[in-house]
Amino acid sequence: MNAHPHIATDLGSVIRRQVPRYTSYPTAPHFTTDVGPEAYEDWLRRAGASGLPVSLYLHVPYCRSICHYCGCSTKASRKDGPVRAYVEVLRREIAMVAERLGPVAVSHVHWGGGTPNLLGHADFETLVGDLHAHFDLSAVVEHAIELDPREMGPDDARFLARMGVNRASLGVQDLDSTVQEAIGRHQPLELVEAAVSQLHRAGIGAINMDLIYGLPFQTHQTIRRTAMHVAGLAPSRISLFGYAHVPWFRPNQRLIDEASLPGGDLRLALSRTARETIDAFGYEAIGIDHFARPEDPLTLARDARTLHRNFQGYTTDDAQILVGFGSSSIGRTPWGYVQNAVANGVWRRAIEQDRLPVERGRAYAGEDLLRAAVIEELLCFFDVDLAAVAARHGADPAVLAGGIDTLRPLIAAGWVEVDGWRVAIRTHGPEIARVVASAFDAYLGTGGRHSVAV
Repeated sequence: MNAHPHIATDLGSVIRRQVPRYTSYPTAPHFTTDVGPEAYEDWLRRAGASGLPVSLYLHVPYCRSICHYCGCSTKASRKDGPVRAYVEVLRREIAMVAERLGPVAVSHVHWGGGTPNLLGHADFETLVGDLHAHFDLSAVVEHAIELDPREMGPDDARFLARMGVNRASLGVQDLDSTVQEAIGRHQPLELVEAAVSQLHRAGIGAINMDLIYGLPFQTHQTIRRTAMHVAGLAPSRISLFGYAHVPWFRPNQRLIDEASLPGGDLRLALSRTARETIDAFGYEAIGIDHFARPEDPLTLARDARTLHRNFQGYTTDDAQILVGFGSSSIGRTPWGYVQNAVANGVWRRAIEQDRLPVERGRAYAGEDLLRAAVIEELLCFFDVDLAAVAARHGADPAVLAGGIDTLRPLIAAGWVEVDGWRVAIRTHGPEIARVVASAFDAYLGTGGRHSVAV
């Protein structure tokens, strides 16, 4: 029996389906406690001996205040003390992991959160020094950080540039005052402009900006103005995410009045309005939710079919090993995924007891890597040659035939085309790609709840 119900051909029904974002496969709801510190220790040692390039992710789970829409693993701290204490434990974790992994070559470094720019200059410099001491960062391609423009001091950009940071991602979300009031994030355009100017003066020209559609009180006019302002600042990349309202999972979202949220039809229209506005400024659409300049490495990777998708979204990073540091951070190895303890206290106590703070994970099994590759290609390029992917994994493409069967209604509608084992999304790509990808998800419907497709 097919585990996937046939997909209805009414676009409104399709985009209201709850499907994963597929920044990993298997997805995080399918991580279990079967993978713990012992498995991760073994994987780290094997990774160190593999000679494969490594990427590093450092999670800073603190903000000055929590925005109502936020779905990240973070907590509010008005004081610097908890952040400084966190840094000391983070340093111990870096040393513990390095002892098992060895002085591997690192290709990418990414700071996320939370608000990484809450770290004081001295603490940030110490952590960067630790990374250099334990790993080989001589050939780092990209050193990126997520920044809250509201927390940028006058010398922050120059300092980050001295530390080797060469890409910054600014959380904008929406610039309309009514929307900002409803989401608890006051951030006028002038503040964003000042942050961009500061970064440019420091020589950090690779700038991403994040926008969200589906927020309370958004209209065509407000989201068009926001998209125009942001695109007018000429960042190298823009991300456009749909707001995932999951108050059962993120209690802070209960502060948002559900009656103020746009319905499914308006969400789709807001998404299209924003996309059309960004397109008009000469950006290339990348996958389902990114935009980049024609000369940007992301665009070139898409055209060369070397684009990838991971926990940071679309990326040129092809490292098979991602080492995550900090509470809640997720790592990836050629043998499976690991996730650190989400609660800061649990994460800290494990490290103080000289244990890797892994709380759960997922070892690859069966067809996982095959299906992960299929899903990634669909989300990156809107097409996939199932036979070619299967051949790379030593598999028979027939194991994927059920996915094609699930897509029959979309094929009949002309939205998806199948030619032999080649599957291509012909229309509504950004809206339906996650749904099409989910047809090849062997675990769909067995994990937790997800957000709607658009």
